Amino acid sequence: MKHKKTGMTLIEILIVLGIIAILVGLLLPAMTVVKNSAKKAKQIAQFGAINMALTTFKNDYGDYPESKCPLGGDYSGSQKLAEALLGWDLLGFHPKSDFRSDGYSNEGVFLYDTTNELLLDQRKSPYLESDTANAFKLGDTTGLRTGLFPDTTPLAPNTYVLCDEYSMTKVTLPNGKLVSAGSPILYYKANSSKKLIQDIYNPLDNDSLIYLKELADNREQPLGRTANQYEYFYEYIRDPKIEAMAQPYKADSYILLSAGPDGVYGTSDDIKNFGN
Repeated sequence: MKHKKTGMTLIEILIVLGIIAILVGLLLPAMTVVKNSAKKAKQIAQFGAINMALTTFKNDYGDYPESKCPLGGDYSGSQKLAEALLGWDLLGFHPKSDFRSDGYSNEGVFLYDTTNELLLDQRKSPYLESDTANAFKLGDTTGLRTGLFPDTTPLAPNTYVLCDEYSMTKVTLPNGKLVSAGSPILYYKANSSKKLIQDIYNPLDNDSLIYLKELADNREQPLGRTANQYEYFYEYIRDPKIEAMAQPYKADSYILLSAGPDGVYGTSDDIKNFGN
């Protein structure tokens, strides 16, 4: 009596495994594309929320928040953006702020004193939801990794920045929870009274922050190249449609910039509120 052969031969098993490997190889790039597209859409949505918040801020105060950070200064454009939209301590912006890293006014008043009810009442509610803002401290002075960078020199450590949707850094929150944070969103305010591209936008507004990112990741950040008076920066923000004279995009408002999935400022995968 002949017995019917059951099961699969070794060759058949290898063929099936080969087909599965091919299918996985085809699916993984497609899944990566879908994942990247979803992240990009989320980042664009975050920029949309920031744009709306900045418009409301301008309606309240007549102008967008400043972004000036002189050479050697400790408060960059990105830090000032976070204060304007969330407050120096994330509890709301004080209208008399002079955008100082210590939260004081130029008259020596600590505007963000949470024990002073009058100062608390004068504050605006945050212009952004905390989940949308992705606000994280640059660093701290406790020696714990509760900020984005272990050393924030020359920028003030106990200050906040808004981060993008591309999780790059592990950060420990004060409650001990470990979370992922994206790269800081760069913010440059235009000097709309000027005509030359070099006067409309100033790369120094976030130069120190880009430098910290370069040190932390041990990778060159093209947007921070200082050769030829930041020639790369000005070419990066230039509107190619205007040929008569070099002009930036959004010459009358502001620039927002995410480093994108590679975490490097000034590369082709950056997400911006200008250009393509």
